[in-house]
Amino acid sequence: MIEVNKLSKSYGEVRALNEVSVKINEGEIVGLLGPNGAGKTTIIKILTGFLQPDSGSAQINQIDVLTNPLQVQSNIGYLPENAPLYPELSVQSYLKMIAEMRQIPTEKQVPWILEAVSSVGLNDYLTRPIGHLSKGFRQRVGLAQAILHKPSLLILDEPTVGLDPTQIIEIRKLITRLAQQSTVLFSTHILPEVEALCDRVIILMNGEVKADATLSDLATTSNAVLVLDKKVASAKKALKDLDGVQEVIYLEEGRFPTFRVIGKDDIDITPRIFELAVNQSWPLRELRQDMRTLETIFNEIAVAE
Repeated sequence: MIEVNKLSKSYGEVRALNEVSVKINEGEIVGLLGPNGAGKTTIIKILTGFLQPDSGSAQINQIDVLTNPLQVQSNIGYLPENAPLYPELSVQSYLKMIAEMRQIPTEKQVPWILEAVSSVGLNDYLTRPIGHLSKGFRQRVGLAQAILHKPSLLILDEPTVGLDPTQIIEIRKLITRLAQQSTVLFSTHILPEVEALCDRVIILMNGEVKADATLSDLATTSNAVLVLDKKVASAKKALKDLDGVQEVIYLEEGRFPTFRVIGKDDIDITPRIFELAVNQSWPLRELRQDMRTLETIFNEIAVAE
């Protein structure tokens, strides 16, 4: 669906993107995560044909964004951070104008507008001036214009910025529903947003891709957590002597002896620990692969920068 190869872009002396390469498959919900100034909006503006890179290439549905921007724009739905709305127009007048601009055939305009309005929950607001709507409902109008022409790809830039908690939950639900018909790429600097919506995350920092994987792959580590029902004097040493173990940390938490076992390689060491526990007749209470949160991963990358 999206293929980006070595995109670079500078604003004067500021390097916004540095040879960024990304592939996004059809049907995915992908979060573009990074702090402010990481390059998220720059890459979105390039993908949507609003900005030219200094070098590199970008394709959407195998169409070159740089040489055929209008063809690309006709196949994507785009909601920028500040939705392109006209407050003096009613919802239906605005969407009718968008339908004309999108060159949707006249006979399809009304049914497609009604379908978009229904999808984002604006049925009761068709005659309301956009300027009289709350920020959350204005964001819905922005989503309606993005999906009006039934695009195969939705690109959303900070879709929940400035919304209150209730509105954020509602917009997230809308995006999840819209993703049933379209591939979705959205940018955010909010970690829970990615965890709530995404199949996959691309972490940008200082204009470079620092991580690109599914959430489950990023969260999985080669470490393990072992909990025993009671203390076993030799447990820590026996764990440390296991093949593939780098370090054993005793956790002073709770009333049960707990160990974090740090693995040396990118392998699951829980089977080896289980075999050891059985052979040593340890009172095993819990054994699981250790998991990292997205916050932990993000902080690790930020510290490394």
